[in-house]
Amino acid sequence: MKHKKDIVNRDDIFLLVTTFYGKVQKDELLGPVFNSVIKDWPKHFEHLTDFWESNLFFEKKYHGNPMQKHAEVDKHTGNKINEMHFGVWLNLWYATLDELFEGEVTQIAKNRARNMGTFLHLKIFEARKLRE
Repeated sequence: MKHKKDIVNRDDIFLLVTTFYGKVQKDELLGPVFNSVIKDWPKHFEHLTDFWESNLFFEKKYHGNPMQKHAEVDKHTGNKINEMHFGVWLNLWYATLDELFEGEVTQIAKNRARNMGTFLHLKIFEARKLRE
């Protein structure tokens, strides 16, 4: 059995991001949401690679507000984002990580995604309450 390597650099993160979001774009639940708001996928891949590089390697490359962006996307969808979206997103993330990598940083990427998903989910509902 071939051993996979761990995530060690930006190229690995870019591979993860592009492979993962290739699946998201085609997913019947997530695809319509992401494809309706992201018009420049190559630029978004770079932005997300910056985000994950900042989160996994503590490189200060990402500048943005994920909470605000996700609340805007939820508003754009008519407040239709729910726990199923986050569950499918997380399952695809885990599957992509398992397909490509293994190791400590890979596990950290899983843990951070799970924590972020929970936090974003809660923040979306808070934003809905503020809009009421």
